Amino acid sequence: MIAEELRAACLAFAGAGEEFPFDESNSVFKVAGKIFALSRLDGNPLRVSLKCDPDLAVQLRMSHPAITAGYHLNKRHWNTVVLDGSVPDETVREMIEDSYDLVVARLPKAQRERLGWVALSRGE
Repeated sequence: MIAEELRAACLAFAGAGEEFPFDESNSVFKVAGKIFALSRLDGNPLRVSLKCDPDLAVQLRMSHPAITAGYHLNKRHWNTVVLDGSVPDETVREMIEDSYDLVVARLPKAQRERLGWVALSRGE
């Protein structure tokens, strides 16, 4: 996955936007003002930090050396993925979607409905 594909994957979700609150190099992807992904898109290697269910976060870290505890983030709830090709692009896309879903699931019902979001696993 290259930077343009990462950006497109993060912006593919309803209400997702890109901001630069820290500096012009660090993209912060948000929905309803809440962060679900961070990346220095010109970084070498390219990395992305994503929210993750704590139990799944540990499993992913054990399964993929390129996935580590979130860099400068809450290590229980965030993973950082080095996009060096060792983690399949589809897995990265699923992780981005999971991160987005974790954030949206905590939004008020009215905001979730405006986004057209449905959590199949939660029956909402």
